[in-house]
Amino acid sequence: MADIGAQTPFFYIFRERELIYDLFEAATGMRMMHNYFRIGGVAADLPHGWIDKCLDFCDYFLTGVAEYQKLITRNPIFLERVEGVGVVGGEEAINWGLSGPMLRASGIQWDLRKVDHYECYDEFDWDVQWQKEGDSLARYLVRIGEMTESIKIIQQALEGIPGGPYENLEARRFDKARDSDWNDFDYRFISKKTSPSFELSKQELYVRVEAPKGELGVFLIGDHSAFPWRWKIRPPGFINLQILPQLVKRMKLADIMTILGSIDIIMGEVDR
Repeated sequence: MADIGAQTPFFYIFRERELIYDLFEAATGMRMMHNYFRIGGVAADLPHGWIDKCLDFCDYFLTGVAEYQKLITRNPIFLERVEGVGVVGGEEAINWGLSGPMLRASGIQWDLRKVDHYECYDEFDWDVQWQKEGDSLARYLVRIGEMTESIKIIQQALEGIPGGPYENLEARRFDKARDSDWNDFDYRFISKKTSPSFELSKQELYVRVEAPKGELGVFLIGDHSAFPWRWKIRPPGFINLQILPQLVKRMKLADIMTILGSIDIIMGEVDR
């Protein structure tokens, strides 16, 4: 019975995830592996009624987060497993290059949306979620807080979303050169080949965003062509996982799964 009780919140969260996938599918046609955003726009406009459905989900999800906290946050069994486990100090987190909740749970108030002021995050009312203990519980609390803050950002963005066309730079390129090789079926629809949107100048560029797991960076070197001469992606999960051997020292075997779960890796990033 204890195992069944421990799995209950896990399945509740899966229920909410399916509703999010429904919204993704309605907008992009895909539940996962979306191909929707374009440089200068998006692939297609949002379907009629999508914004209202998303706002309804936001209201519903806020009650769900409150339910998670009742089931998990004050659960003595859960607290026994995560409190004081896998502690990372602030200076240690910086030295290891950690980012995202891994960094903010160690007392470092670092969020690229506030630091770099990119896109329109400065126009919204939201707070950086952080804790100072640096253990697995602190990393959990940061992520729970970020769920609420994310809903706040989404609600404000949907209320202020402007009208207008969704046209993007890629579509303009196709219209200007209808006989171009980039208009072939493989490029435009199957997406087996990357269709260039513009010419990359001869320079180095690094752009970073605050992804759910931490700093997601893209490094490019242009060569006056439609394709980059050098392209490197900095995945946050792969960087955050480096500290795992340090965290599991002198810990019990059962604590390894707790620590690994608090790091919150994605296998596509770390299995190289």
